[in-house]
Amino acid sequence: MTEAPREAREQQQPSTRERIQQTAIALFSEHGYEHTSLREIAEQLGVTKAALYYHFKTKEDIAASFFDSYAEDVDRICEWGDSRPRDLETRTELLRRYAEVIRAHVPVLKFMQNNQAALTRLDRMSVFRMRQRRLHALLAEADSPLIHRLRAWDALTTLYSNWITYPRSDDSEQEIRDASLQISIGMIEANAAGA
Repeated sequence: MTEAPREAREQQQPSTRERIQQTAIALFSEHGYEHTSLREIAEQLGVTKAALYYHFKTKEDIAASFFDSYAEDVDRICEWGDSRPRDLETRTELLRRYAEVIRAHVPVLKFMQNNQAALTRLDRMSVFRMRQRRLHALLAEADSPLIHRLRAWDALTTLYSNWITYPRSDDSEQEIRDASLQISIGMIEANAAGA
């Protein structure tokens, strides 16, 4: 049996920075942001604090890195949307792409939901709100009727709230995601129909 090339193995393994982020988000979610120290993150990873400091000087830096990644992903969607016609097809695809970003960032978004006070102090909620507004502007024109603007806003927040805050039952995560996307697209379709 031959061993995979080193480059392939490295691509499969998360980087040290990614491992730090994954460990931190797990600890922040379990114990809360305020009650998690850099020492605990380093111990969980099995590295020294010096090794951790090489990548992040403070736990605020770690938290900020979560939002930077989310912001980059949403910015890519918005750049794509800016280059497309403002029609139902584009808006539907924007929602599909945003749903994928949410799926990729569920731990971060849950962290945001459960650590509002810390995020306000870190001023990271503004990163989230700015991206929500930018997406909204692609889903509804500023001079659209109020009901259209509200539906477009609800289309975005439905994806977020159903995936992050909806109480879990016997429904699978995929069923919740699919139903949420269907609801969001339905709102945009109602706008396109002039309802």
